[in-house]
Amino acid sequence: MNLNQIHNVYFIGIGGIGMSALARYFKNIGKQVSGYDKTPTALTKELIESGIAIHFEDSIDLIPKDYFAENTLVIITPAVPKTHSEWNYFLEREYHVKKRAEVLGIITKDTFCFAVAGTHGKTTTSSILGHILYESGADVTAFIGGIVENYNSNLIGSGKTVTVVEADEFDRSFLHLHPNIACITSMDADHLDIYGTSAAIEESFVEFANKIENKDRLFITKELPLEGVTVAVNEDAVYSAFNVRIDNGSYVFDIKTPDGILTDFRFGLPGKHNLMNALMAIAMAINFGTPTGAIAIALASFKGIKRRFSYQIKTDDLVYIDDYAHHPTEINAVYQAVRELYPTKKVLAVFQPHLFSRTRDFADDFAKSLANFDEIILMDIYPARELPMEGITSEWLLSKIDNPNKKLVSKENLIDAILESDAPIIVTIGAGDIGELVGEIKRTLNENI
Repeated sequence: MNLNQIHNVYFIGIGGIGMSALARYFKNIGKQVSGYDKTPTALTKELIESGIAIHFEDSIDLIPKDYFAENTLVIITPAVPKTHSEWNYFLEREYHVKKRAEVLGIITKDTFCFAVAGTHGKTTTSSILGHILYESGADVTAFIGGIVENYNSNLIGSGKTVTVVEADEFDRSFLHLHPNIACITSMDADHLDIYGTSAAIEESFVEFANKIENKDRLFITKELPLEGVTVAVNEDAVYSAFNVRIDNGSYVFDIKTPDGILTDFRFGLPGKHNLMNALMAIAMAINFGTPTGAIAIALASFKGIKRRFSYQIKTDDLVYIDDYAHHPTEINAVYQAVRELYPTKKVLAVFQPHLFSRTRDFADDFAKSLANFDEIILMDIYPARELPMEGITSEWLLSKIDNPNKKLVSKENLIDAILESDAPIIVTIGAGDIGELVGEIKRTLNENI
């Protein structure tokens, strides 16, 4: 498929974090962009303000009349049901209908592509990498699965020759990509509703890794059963961060590389997992040929990603942090970062489970991760694309958490429950619509400080 022959791009599910980045990209390169989404959000509002027409009713009458089959690309999200009338309209008339991953595959085939894979850390690693490349002058476009604070966008740059993409394992999407340099940050079990078993997930990652023929351009953590360039923090590896210390709220560290030692890199995101993400991005950028001085300057200026250990309130009396974590490993990483920063203070964790299947598959691990916090508020499971499953409820998950300071709270009563706590450190965690409540939680807490 030749994108040069496409004049119009129509999105079904345009408000998703990955879909909206593609929408911005196509608008940036001069295409006519419009689309549908189920509900208005902050993201759809921004897209509309940028000149993209969006409607929120599934109606073929709202499809632009000049979007013909020969000049229009239709991009769909897996979250849209196959009964969707607009989707069927395009299929019946033989439009070019592609999944987001397929379109990224087309784009990356014609560019020098950095692909960031892993069950955790994709968004942070690709954001840091995109920021480093952009700040160092590379002709880059980075498609990000979150809103990068430095740009207030999920798209970095408008380059034509270099791309950075998150290689998403969901639905085996990353197998559509054409990476030149790649990393794999982790291969934990996840998306078992798609894969069935941990072994099937691992097989899919191996297939992705095999896309990189030159293993000097595949970067991996030490525990992965793959051939590649190892990256580690405080361990021996090809790229290793060591002499790690905290200075004025930031990590300062040195790096062992194949070409020698680099000293005094500064990075502002808390948590050892984020330090590992930064080191992955640094290793990939060095391999690409980015000057190490430019890498250090860019890294120090990286502000983070919204909903990734994102400070909402930071005073002497109260700290409120919001994070997208939705897997036990990610919750453990949040806990580690909070404890490192606030070792003696009481921490309240508010968690909204995401997907019935994920809650079922990792219930014991979720319970263990959440029990680490001093106080836990559990919300109802956010269903996303799923129907309820018998017996899989937040009450059931709550019963597994070995901590007396726990309670189940409805969305409507959440803010009152938070206000009842005396914890000076509050963390909201989850990938569902808890993110829509962050602004209101922040305002109410500020009023009550």
